[in-house]
This record gives sequence, structure tokens and C-alpha cells, in this order.
Amino acid sequence: MPLVFLLLIVFGAISANAATCESLAALALPGASITLVETVTAGTFIPPGAAGAAMPTLAGLPPFCRVAATLKPSHDSDIRMEVWLPAGNWNGKYQAVGNGGWAGSIIYSALAEGIRRGYATSSTDTGHAGGTAKDMLGHPEKLIDYSYRAIHEMTVTAKAITQAFYGDDPRLSYFVGCSAGGRQAMLEAQRFAGDFDGIVAGAPSLNTTPMFTAARLWIAHAALKDGDAYIPRTKYPMIHQSVVNACDTIDGLQDGLIDDPRLCHFDPEVLQCMDGDNGSCLTGPQVEAARKILAPVKHPRTGQEFLPGLEPGAELGWGVQAGGPEPYGVVHEGLKYVVFQDPNWDWRTFDFETDLIKLEQLDDPANATDPDLSAFASRGGKLLIYHGWADQQVAPRSSINYYESVLEKMGGAANTSDWLRLFMAPGMAHCGGGDGPNQFDALTAIEHWVENGEAPEQIVASHITADKVARTRPLCPYPQVARYAGAGSPDSAANFVCRLP
Repeated sequence: MPLVFLLLIVFGAISANAATCESLAALALPGASITLVETVTAGTFIPPGAAGAAMPTLAGLPPFCRVAATLKPSHDSDIRMEVWLPAGNWNGKYQAVGNGGWAGSIIYSALAEGIRRGYATSSTDTGHAGGTAKDMLGHPEKLIDYSYRAIHEMTVTAKAITQAFYGDDPRLSYFVGCSAGGRQAMLEAQRFAGDFDGIVAGAPSLNTTPMFTAARLWIAHAALKDGDAYIPRTKYPMIHQSVVNACDTIDGLQDGLIDDPRLCHFDPEVLQCMDGDNGSCLTGPQVEAARKILAPVKHPRTGQEFLPGLEPGAELGWGVQAGGPEPYGVVHEGLKYVVFQDPNWDWRTFDFETDLIKLEQLDDPANATDPDLSAFASRGGKLLIYHGWADQQVAPRSSINYYESVLEKMGGAANTSDWLRLFMAPGMAHCGGGDGPNQFDALTAIEHWVENGEAPEQIVASHITADKVARTRPLCPYPQVARYAGAGSPDSAANFVCRLP
């Protein structure tokens, strides 16, 4: 067999115009400078700063070309990015991966997963180092970079580097992110409709307007401002079990999961202590705090609900927002450094009756609530949103509310089902975890949708215990839900059907 043909089999077909990895160091790109180029052999990769740290060594990698670049779309920008390019068996596609929280780092584990699947893959720190909003204080350009510009600029640059390396443009492009990465995904669909053919947005933190962000102090004020209202973490399992006992069988199946928490009307008063606090009940102030955690925040002037509460079933995760001693860090930093621009701002001074209204007219470039996705839809883009019903950080109903706003804007489900679908996951916490099936392959689902025209009618999710699959369950396109067919194991997805409730 000729050597050239053998190499094509081993490394995949590469254009005659392809470049070597090392030659990319001289690549000239507008607004970008290449800072590192290296060929990485197959096997393991130790991310920068990982030696002796908690970040694990990445194993099982194919050989790849690693390119790092710095982007400066504004005078105050300093966006770091990397793109990893499979040395062989490139699938011809590009994937960008999202961040979490306040970003501030390149997500090397996601880069590794991307090239394992054959993608040219990129990630960015969004323009600052460290998962904090401190760098936004007094730096509006850095806030814009973090909000949406860094992802777009990274995508443009990564595609140019990919084209230079392989001699061909990516034939398709995908974005995958959860939480802040889900918000990044939505902003790409809203602002830059031509960047991606398929987008996966998990548990997106959509509304970042100052008023909405401040409203997320609701839980901190309920559980942390008054010491008597504080609920110790040791009580979370007791509360959770009481909720499950009350609402598990609403869907007709006793399986330890609350299928649709909106049907669960649980009042924490049933747990109120009768003869003093013995650790297995809630005091009066704790009952009120639990009620507020589950309650929506309403506009102080109109009374209209605009921030959903956490759902019944998320109690094991309450510590993220109610565990103290300070409020949820992502929210707290956003208020200090972005909204009030005062690192010494005291969250305890916030007045829900008056201060929310003061913030009503202010906006944030990271806000991702625009329901007009017509440009993305018209060019054939596909958008898959998912959210866990037991999310303890981002209220699950926020994704439903956004989905319904898109339907209202764009003519209803009949005009959106071929390019937009929402999947709600019972028992799943924020971006995974929780009691329910929480591991699934959304990327494959959207690949089939984009490339084969196969809209996902369900996505099979798994719950793994002790490295074994303990349960599978279909996730259904909203508003459908998974219902037990009446025969066979309730731990097998094969015995469920998706249907309207």
C-alpha cells in the first residue's frame, strides 16, 4: 500500500493546502496574536497550572496541535483563548465550549472531550483571570468581553486557525455550554446568528439585568440576614425527604423523583417544631425562610412575579444559596462590582421594597432574554435547551418562561419545533448531579438534528451509582413528560413514553 494512502487512512484526508502545526506561529490574524504553538503527542496532557493542584491530568487524548492566542478587540481587552486541532481524523467540524460562573479560565477538560470526538475545539477565559467579577470594576470593555464579545471573537479566530491548519473551513460549527455557558450559548443565538449551526444551552442564567440580579438576594435575605432563620445544612436531607414523600407519586409512579415540581404544593409548616428544636424539625423562623426559598420574587410596585423560586426537590442543594455566611458568590460579586460598583457594598442593606425599583431601568450586556431568534432560525440553526428541575442555582422555570416568550414572539410551537426544543430533567441539579437521571449526550442529539434532520423526540438520560447505570429515563421535549407505560422495570427508559401531561 502506498505510504501516502496509508497516511490518509491513519490521519484522515487533509487538504493539500494544509499547514504544519509549527507554521501557525506565523499566522497573521486581525486583532489577534498567536502566543503558543505546539504539537502534543497522543496520551496525556497536563493543563497549565495543574501540577500539584486539583486540576486532573487529561488522559486518552489523540495527537493534536495546540494553539494559544490573545485577542484585543478593544483598548482594554486581554482575551486568552486556545484551539486544539486533531492531528488526524478531524471530523471536519468545529466546537466551541462555554464557561461557568464568572469564567476567568480556559476549560481544558472540555477541550480534551472535543478532540476525543474529532472536533477542532476552542475555549476562552473571556478576557480576565480567575472566577471573579473584580476585573469588571471600572472596566466596561472587560464586562462586554465577558458578556458576549469574547466568545464571538474566539469563534471567528478559531475558525480562521482551523482553516489555516487543515486548508478547509469547518463544514459545521457547534456550541456547547451550561450555566454561564448556557447564557453564552443563548447570546450567540441572539446576537451572532451565523456563528453556529447547532447550539446546546444548559441551565442558562438568562436574565442578568441589575434588577433581576438583585432579586436573587431574596434567598440570602430570607435565610442569612436573620440568624434565627438560618437553616443548618444538616436539616436539608430531612426537608428533602419530606418533600419527596409528599409529591413523589403525583405522576402516578413512586420512584423518588418529582416529575413536575409545579404540581407539588409543599408547605414547610408541616415540619415545624412542636416541643423545641431537636434537629429534626424547623423552628418558626426557619419555616418562613424555607417558604421564601420556594417562593417567587414579585415586583414591589406591580406585584407581578418576575423571579421564580427554587423548586420542590432541590433541597439538598440549598447550601449554594442559603448555606452562608455570604450570599451566593456569583450573584454577590455581580452586585458589588458590576451593579453598585463598590467592593465594600453590604448586601444586608438592600431593601426589596425600594431598591429593586431603582435598578429597573438599568441593563447589563450579559443579559440574554431577547426572544427574537428569527435570524438564527432563518439560516437553519438548531437550538437545544435543557434544565434540571432540581437546579439549586438557576430557577428552572426561567428556562420555561424564556422558551414560552420565544413561542409568543415567533408564532408558537408550530413555527419553532423544527429548530427549538426544551428538555426538563426531573431530579437533576444544576448542570448535572441530583437524584434523577443526569447524564446524557446532548451533543449527539443536536448533531443528528443538524446533520440528518432528526429532531430529538427524546434524549435518554442515565443515573450512575458506584460506576454502574442504576436508572435510565427519557427526557422529553417540553411540554411533554415521560410517563411509565405500565409494564417492565421503572428503571429502564424503554418502559416510558413521552406524552403531553
